[in-house]
Amino acid sequence: MNDSPLASRYASPEMLSIFTSQYKYTTWRKLWIALAKAQKDLGLAISTDQILEMEQKVEDFSWDRIAAYEKKFCHDVMAHIHAYADVAPAARGIIHLGATSCYVTDNADLIQIKKALELLQSKLIHVISHFADLANQYVDLPCLSYTHLQAAQPTTVGKRICLWIQDFLMDFETLVQTTNELRFLGLKGATGTQASFLALFHGDASKVQKLEDNIAKSMGFSRIISIAGQTYTRKQDVRIFQALSNIAISAHKFATDLRLLAHMKEMEESFQEDQVGSSAMPYKRNPVRSERLCGLSRYLLSLQDNPTYTAATQWLERSLDDSSNRRVSIPEVFLCADAILNLLHHLSSHLIVYPKIIEKRIQEELPFLATENIIMAASLKGKNRQEIHESLRKKCQKFSDLWKREGLKGDLLKEIAEDPIFDLSKEELQKILDPNQFIGRAPQQVAAFLEKEVSPVLHKYTFLKSPSFRIEI
Repeated sequence: MNDSPLASRYASPEMLSIFTSQYKYTTWRKLWIALAKAQKDLGLAISTDQILEMEQKVEDFSWDRIAAYEKKFCHDVMAHIHAYADVAPAARGIIHLGATSCYVTDNADLIQIKKALELLQSKLIHVISHFADLANQYVDLPCLSYTHLQAAQPTTVGKRICLWIQDFLMDFETLVQTTNELRFLGLKGATGTQASFLALFHGDASKVQKLEDNIAKSMGFSRIISIAGQTYTRKQDVRIFQALSNIAISAHKFATDLRLLAHMKEMEESFQEDQVGSSAMPYKRNPVRSERLCGLSRYLLSLQDNPTYTAATQWLERSLDDSSNRRVSIPEVFLCADAILNLLHHLSSHLIVYPKIIEKRIQEELPFLATENIIMAASLKGKNRQEIHESLRKKCQKFSDLWKREGLKGDLLKEIAEDPIFDLSKEELQKILDPNQFIGRAPQQVAAFLEKEVSPVLHKYTFLKSPSFRIEI
C-alpha cells in the first residue's frame, strides 16, 4: 500500500493526528454527545445513563464492523451511527436525533480545520521570530541588491530579510483572521430550515436556537453560519484554502531568493556533515530544502482552485459531489501547508550568511554603481557635468566589455583618478565608494519595522505554544 509522501516524509505528527480516521470519527461521536446533552438540558427525554454510555464508548471503534455496515448501507454516517449504537446500546434510540449527515460531517470538518489553522499559526509565528532575529543581526550589513537580477543600488542583508518577513507577517494576519472568522454550521437539518428540531421541541423556536448555540459553544465556536442549506457555504473553504495559499506564495518567493543567493555564494541553507549533494559530483551543495520548499509550495498553489470549483457547482440546498473531493483536498492542503512550515522553520533557523563574499561582490560592482556619486563630487569641484557623464559612460562600457569578453577586471578607479577631467584623487574616490554611503535608510527602516510591526505581533502571540517540527530528507 502506498503511503502519501506528505504523511511519510513531510508533515508533522501533530498535523497528521488531526486528519486521522480516529480523530475524525471520534469528533463525530463527540458531536452526537454534545447534541444529546443539549437536547436533554432543553427537556427532551434523554437520560444521564444514555449520555454516560456514549461518553464511555467514544473511542471504542470496530473498524471491521464499520466497514461491513458501510458496505451494507452505502452510507458512511449511517454505518457509524449503527456501529456506535452497537457499543452504546442504551443510547441507540437517541444518537443523531433530529440531525442530518452534515451535522457531523461538516461540523467535524470545521473542528479539524480550526485545530489545524491554530497549529499553523503557532508554526508561522516561530518562523517569523527566527527571521526577525536574523534581520536584527544583519541590520546594517551592506549587500548588493538586484533588480531584473542585475546589480542595483546596495541594500542590507537585514532589509532583504525584512522583505520576507513582511510577506509572512501578512500571511499570519490573514491566518488569524480566517481562524477567528470561522463559522460553525450548527444544526440546520436536511435543507437548512431546522424543521426537524422545531418538531422535536413542539414549535418552540427559542429552544432550537438555544440548542444550536449551546452545541457551538461546547465545540469551541463563537460564530455560527446564519443561513445554510444542508451544508455550510463552500465559500468558507475558498477563504481557508486562500489563506494557506498565501503562505505558499511567500514560501516560494523566499526559497527562490535563497536559491539565487546560494548560487552567488552570499547565503545558503545548512549542509550536514554526511550530506551528499550529488551522486555524480562530490563537490555539489545543492539547496535541497529550498528546492523542496518550492516544489511543495507549487503543489499547494495548485490546490487553491479546487474549492472555487466546488463552491461554484453547488446545487441548490445540497449535492453530494463535493464530499469525495473535500475528503481528499482538505487534509492534503493542510498537510502540505504544515510541510512547508516545517521546512521554513528549519531554513529560517539554520541560514548561513557569508559576509566576506557579500563584501567582495559589492566591491566588484561599486565602481559602476557609484558613477552618479562620482559625477556629483566632480561637479561640486566645478567640472562640466555632461563631459563627466560622457567620459564615465565610455570608461564603464570599456571596462564592462573587458570583464565580460576577456575576464579581466580593469581598475576603473585608477583610470578616473588619473583623468584630470574629474579632479578626484584615489583617496577621495575610496571615500565615495564606502558601501555604507549607498544603503540609504535601510538600517533605520529595518529597526523601525522590527520594532513597530514585528515585535508587537510576536509579543501578542507569545501564548502560542512551541509546536513540533518535522524535517526529513
